[in-house]
Amino acid sequence: MTGATQGIGAVIANRLASLGARTIAAGLGGRTDVLNPGIEVRVGDVSKQEDVDRLLANLDELDIVINCAGIIRRGDEHDPAVFEQVLAVNLTGTMRVCSAARERLARRGGCIVNTASMLSFFGGSLVPGYAASKGGVAQLTKSLALAYAADGIRVNAIAPGWIATPLTQALQDDPARSAPILARTPLGRWGRPEDVAEGTVFLCTPAASFMTGVILPIDGGYMVA
Repeated sequence: MTGATQGIGAVIANRLASLGARTIAAGLGGRTDVLNPGIEVRVGDVSKQEDVDRLLANLDELDIVINCAGIIRRGDEHDPAVFEQVLAVNLTGTMRVCSAARERLARRGGCIVNTASMLSFFGGSLVPGYAASKGGVAQLTKSLALAYAADGIRVNAIAPGWIATPLTQALQDDPARSAPILARTPLGRWGRPEDVAEGTVFLCTPAASFMTGVILPIDGGYMVA
Protein backbone atom coordinates (compact mmCIF):
# COMPACT_ATOMS: atom_id res chain seq x y z
CA MET A 1 0.00 0.00 0.00
CA THR A 2 1.13 3.54 -0.72
CA GLY A 3 1.34 6.40 1.74
CA ALA A 4 1.69 3.73 4.39
CA THR A 5 4.70 4.77 6.43
CA GLN A 6 3.04 7.64 8.27
CA GLY A 7 -0.30 8.72 9.72
CA ILE A 8 -3.51 6.93 8.81
CA GLY A 9 -1.73 4.84 6.19
CA ALA A 10 0.63 3.39 8.80
CA VAL A 11 -2.31 2.51 11.06
CA ILE A 12 -4.00 0.69 8.16
CA ALA A 13 -0.77 -1.16 7.34
CA ASN A 14 -0.41 -2.24 10.96
CA ARG A 15 -3.99 -3.48 11.05
CA LEU A 16 -3.57 -5.54 7.90
CA ALA A 17 -0.34 -7.04 9.23
CA SER A 18 -2.01 -7.87 12.55
CA LEU A 19 -4.57 -9.90 10.62
CA GLY A 20 -1.85 -11.93 8.94
CA ALA A 21 -1.53 -10.14 5.61
CA ARG A 22 1.91 -9.89 4.08
CA THR A 23 2.09 -6.12 3.95
CA ILE A 24 4.34 -3.80 1.95
CA ALA A 25 4.26 -0.18 3.11
CA ALA A 26 5.46 2.33 0.54
CA GLY A 27 6.39 5.92 1.31
CA LEU A 28 8.76 8.72 0.38
CA GLY A 29 11.36 7.77 2.95
CA GLY A 30 12.45 9.83 5.93
CA ARG A 31 10.23 9.62 9.00
CA THR A 32 8.46 6.31 9.46
CA ASP A 33 5.79 5.83 12.10
CA VAL A 34 5.90 2.71 14.26
CA LEU A 35 5.16 -0.22 12.01
CA ASN A 36 4.69 -3.90 12.73
CA PRO A 37 8.18 -5.46 12.39
CA GLY A 38 6.81 -7.88 9.80
CA ILE A 39 5.93 -5.07 7.38
CA GLU A 40 8.27 -4.54 4.45
CA VAL A 41 8.99 -0.87 3.77
CA ARG A 42 9.70 0.34 0.24
CA VAL A 43 10.54 3.86 -0.90
CA GLY A 44 8.87 5.46 -3.89
CA ASP A 45 7.01 8.47 -5.27
CA VAL A 46 3.65 7.67 -6.89
CA SER A 47 4.00 10.70 -9.17
CA LYS A 48 6.86 8.91 -10.95
CA GLN A 49 6.14 5.89 -13.13
CA GLU A 50 9.58 4.39 -12.62
CA ASP A 51 9.08 4.47 -8.85
CA VAL A 52 5.70 2.74 -9.13
CA ASP A 53 7.22 0.05 -11.32
CA ARG A 54 9.97 -0.47 -8.76
CA LEU A 55 7.45 -0.66 -5.89
CA LEU A 56 5.67 -3.50 -7.65
CA ALA A 57 8.83 -5.31 -8.70
CA ASN A 58 9.06 -8.98 -7.70
CA LEU A 59 5.35 -9.14 -6.93
CA ASP A 60 3.85 -11.59 -9.39
CA GLU A 61 0.46 -11.56 -7.68
CA LEU A 62 -1.43 -9.17 -5.44
CA ASP A 63 -4.54 -9.57 -3.35
CA ILE A 64 -4.97 -5.99 -2.13
CA VAL A 65 -3.81 -2.55 -3.23
CA ILE A 66 -4.51 0.43 -0.96
CA ASN A 67 -3.77 3.92 -2.23
CA CYS A 68 -3.15 6.28 0.69
CA ALA A 69 -0.44 8.49 -0.78
CA GLY A 70 -1.55 12.10 -0.75
CA ILE A 71 -0.47 15.69 -0.15
CA ILE A 72 -2.26 18.89 0.80
CA ARG A 73 -0.92 22.45 0.48
CA ARG A 74 -3.40 24.64 2.35
CA GLY A 75 -3.45 28.21 1.08
CA ASP A 76 -1.00 27.56 -1.76
CA GLU A 77 -3.17 25.50 -4.11
CA HIS A 78 -4.51 28.52 -6.00
CA ASP A 79 -1.09 28.63 -7.64
CA PRO A 80 -1.54 26.47 -10.77
CA ALA A 81 1.89 24.89 -10.30
CA VAL A 82 1.02 23.76 -6.77
CA PHE A 83 -2.44 22.68 -7.96
CA GLU A 84 -0.82 20.44 -10.58
CA GLN A 85 1.56 18.97 -8.01
CA VAL A 86 -1.32 18.01 -5.72
CA LEU A 87 -3.23 16.36 -8.56
CA ALA A 88 -0.08 14.56 -9.74
CA VAL A 89 0.20 12.77 -6.40
CA ASN A 90 -3.38 12.41 -5.21
CA LEU A 91 -5.19 11.65 -8.45
CA THR A 92 -2.76 10.70 -11.20
CA GLY A 93 -0.63 8.81 -8.68
CA THR A 94 -3.65 6.76 -7.67
CA MET A 95 -4.42 5.95 -11.30
CA ARG A 96 -0.77 5.11 -11.96
CA VAL A 97 -0.71 2.54 -9.14
CA CYS A 98 -4.08 1.03 -10.10
CA SER A 99 -3.04 0.62 -13.71
CA ALA A 100 0.34 -0.88 -12.84
CA ALA A 101 -1.25 -3.35 -10.40
CA ARG A 102 -4.21 -4.42 -12.54
CA GLU A 103 -2.69 -7.49 -14.17
CA ARG A 104 -1.31 -8.81 -10.88
CA LEU A 105 -4.62 -8.26 -9.09
CA ALA A 106 -6.53 -10.00 -11.87
CA ARG A 107 -4.58 -13.21 -11.29
CA ARG A 108 -5.98 -13.36 -7.75
CA GLY A 109 -9.33 -11.64 -8.11
CA GLY A 110 -7.99 -8.95 -5.81
CA CYS A 111 -9.27 -5.57 -4.73
CA ILE A 112 -8.32 -1.91 -4.61
CA VAL A 113 -9.17 0.62 -1.93
CA ASN A 114 -8.50 4.24 -2.84
CA THR A 115 -8.52 7.18 -0.44
CA ALA A 116 -11.14 9.78 -1.22
CA SER A 117 -12.30 12.35 1.35
CA MET A 118 -15.31 14.28 2.55
CA LEU A 119 -13.87 16.90 0.19
CA SER A 120 -14.83 14.56 -2.62
CA PHE A 121 -18.30 15.95 -1.90
CA PHE A 122 -17.62 19.47 -0.55
CA GLY A 123 -15.53 22.34 -1.78
CA GLY A 124 -12.52 23.68 0.12
CA SER A 125 -11.67 27.35 -0.33
CA LEU A 126 -8.07 26.93 0.81
CA VAL A 127 -7.50 23.59 -0.93
CA PRO A 128 -8.90 23.66 -4.48
CA GLY A 129 -6.29 21.17 -5.64
CA TYR A 130 -6.93 18.74 -2.82
CA ALA A 131 -10.70 18.97 -3.22
CA ALA A 132 -10.47 18.55 -6.99
CA SER A 133 -8.12 15.60 -6.64
CA LYS A 134 -10.34 13.85 -4.10
CA GLY A 135 -13.43 14.47 -6.22
CA GLY A 136 -11.44 12.91 -9.03
CA VAL A 137 -10.49 9.91 -6.88
CA ALA A 138 -14.18 9.25 -6.22
CA GLN A 139 -15.03 9.32 -9.92
CA LEU A 140 -11.91 7.33 -10.81
CA THR A 141 -12.94 4.68 -8.30
CA LYS A 142 -16.38 4.34 -9.89
CA SER A 143 -14.90 4.23 -13.39
CA LEU A 144 -12.29 1.60 -12.54
CA ALA A 145 -14.91 -0.46 -10.72
CA LEU A 146 -16.70 -0.73 -14.07
CA ALA A 147 -13.54 -1.23 -16.10
CA TYR A 148 -11.93 -3.83 -13.83
CA ALA A 149 -15.03 -5.86 -12.97
CA ALA A 150 -14.45 -8.25 -15.87
CA ASP A 151 -11.05 -9.03 -14.33
CA GLY A 152 -12.70 -9.94 -11.03
CA ILE A 153 -11.19 -6.88 -9.34
CA ARG A 154 -13.29 -4.85 -6.91
CA VAL A 155 -12.49 -1.12 -6.66
CA ASN A 156 -13.80 0.91 -3.73
CA ALA A 157 -12.75 3.98 -1.77
CA ILE A 158 -12.87 5.29 1.76
CA ALA A 159 -13.86 8.90 2.43
CA PRO A 160 -12.52 9.94 5.84
CA GLY A 161 -14.05 12.88 7.64
CA TRP A 162 -12.51 14.80 10.53
CA ILE A 163 -9.88 12.41 11.90
CA ALA A 164 -7.66 13.14 14.92
CA THR A 165 -4.16 13.14 13.44
CA PRO A 166 -1.16 15.47 13.73
CA LEU A 167 -2.40 17.23 10.58
CA THR A 168 -5.61 18.25 12.34
CA GLN A 169 -4.08 18.91 15.76
CA ALA A 170 -4.33 22.70 15.40
CA LEU A 171 -8.05 22.37 14.71
CA GLN A 172 -8.54 20.00 17.62
CA ASP A 173 -6.78 22.41 19.96
CA ASP A 174 -8.78 25.47 18.87
CA PRO A 175 -12.23 25.42 20.52
CA ALA A 176 -13.58 28.03 18.12
CA ARG A 177 -12.88 25.75 15.17
CA SER A 178 -13.32 22.36 16.82
CA ALA A 179 -16.71 23.09 18.36
CA PRO A 180 -18.57 23.54 15.05
CA ILE A 181 -17.06 20.32 13.71
CA LEU A 182 -18.16 18.33 16.74
CA ALA A 183 -21.57 20.00 16.75
CA ARG A 184 -22.20 18.85 13.19
CA THR A 185 -20.87 15.32 13.78
CA PRO A 186 -23.77 13.15 15.01
CA LEU A 187 -21.44 10.76 16.82
CA GLY A 188 -20.01 13.75 18.69
CA ARG A 189 -16.28 13.08 18.48
CA TRP A 190 -13.28 13.26 16.22
CA GLY A 191 -12.62 10.11 14.27
CA ARG A 192 -9.62 7.95 15.09
CA PRO A 193 -7.16 6.56 12.54
CA GLU A 194 -8.26 3.12 13.77
CA ASP A 195 -11.81 3.90 12.61
CA VAL A 196 -10.48 4.47 9.11
CA ALA A 197 -8.37 1.32 9.27
CA GLU A 198 -11.34 -0.86 10.21
CA GLY A 199 -13.45 0.49 7.36
CA THR A 200 -10.59 -0.06 4.93
CA VAL A 201 -10.03 -3.63 6.09
CA PHE A 202 -13.76 -4.34 5.73
CA LEU A 203 -13.64 -3.37 2.05
CA CYS A 204 -10.78 -5.85 1.56
CA THR A 205 -12.55 -8.84 3.10
CA PRO A 206 -15.06 -11.37 1.76
CA ALA A 207 -17.70 -9.47 3.78
CA ALA A 208 -17.54 -6.85 1.01
CA SER A 209 -17.38 -9.34 -1.86
CA PHE A 210 -20.48 -7.88 -3.57
CA MET A 211 -19.37 -4.26 -3.19
CA THR A 212 -17.58 -2.32 -5.90
CA GLY A 213 -17.61 1.33 -6.92
CA VAL A 214 -18.50 2.35 -3.35
CA ILE A 215 -17.25 5.57 -1.75
CA LEU A 216 -17.51 4.71 1.95
CA PRO A 217 -17.75 7.72 4.29
CA ILE A 218 -16.00 7.24 7.62
CA ASP A 219 -17.04 10.51 9.16
CA GLY A 220 -19.29 9.95 12.18
CA GLY A 221 -22.27 11.10 10.13
CA TYR A 222 -20.81 14.53 9.28
CA MET A 223 -21.92 14.47 5.65
CA VAL A 224 -25.55 13.63 6.38
CA ALA A 225 -25.97 16.15 9.20
